[in-house]
Amino acid sequence: MIDIHTHILPGIDDGASTFDDTLQMAQAAYREGISTIIATPHHANGKYMNLADDVRKLTAETNERLRDAGVPVSIACGQEIRVHDDLLDAWHRAELLTLADSAYLLLEMPSSRVPSGMEELVHELHIMGVRPIIAHPERNADIVRSPEALAELVDVGAYAQVTTHSLLGGFGKKIEHASWTLMKRGLIHLLSSDAHHVERRGFRMQEAYEAVEARMGREWVDYLQDNARQVMENGAIAAPPAYAAKGAAKRLWSRLFG
Repeated sequence: MIDIHTHILPGIDDGASTFDDTLQMAQAAYREGISTIIATPHHANGKYMNLADDVRKLTAETNERLRDAGVPVSIACGQEIRVHDDLLDAWHRAELLTLADSAYLLLEMPSSRVPSGMEELVHELHIMGVRPIIAHPERNADIVRSPEALAELVDVGAYAQVTTHSLLGGFGKKIEHASWTLMKRGLIHLLSSDAHHVERRGFRMQEAYEAVEARMGREWVDYLQDNARQVMENGAIAAPPAYAAKGAAKRLWSRLFG
């Protein structure tokens, strides 16, 4: 398995505090069947600033130490970038990282709302050849109230990533319900752990995929896992299975993302 959203790098945000924490997380990931992890430390969220060059350096050091420890898990670079006014300028200053050097950029919105101008930002990034992925939209209050708020972002070029803990009830029943609602509407394209700590917030990837298979069918498991591979390989994310039999929606997806 591939996990595209984690806080596994040591000492730079609210995830792993030390390399020992990182080591324990990597070992836990391996036991779950996760072979590749994208490190996505918080960036520009008002508390943490983790610039691209610093993340690259720490990722390289962490991979070397994991190899020395005999843990067969590979870590790729990324960031979880809070939407902010300076984002496009920060991109041009080379301060931002895409996921695993692909065209995919992981964006975090405030939990309370969808920022004004979000559709314009997604559209502008899409024109630039950058493919934004919205991190855990199921935890955004506006989207919980109205899934259409996420549909509007998807319509202009965004993808969306649900968190394992959300699907499994780790953030409460309301967010759990919102997660499955977004899945069933075909608005979720990726499943990731957002893991921070092996005990406080672990991976739960295998458990979540089992829940997806039970509730949505095996085709959704294959779809989500293939999309994680597409991110790693800078490939194309396909239309969700829910759209497969809907000609107009399929044509719209092809026009936007094909």
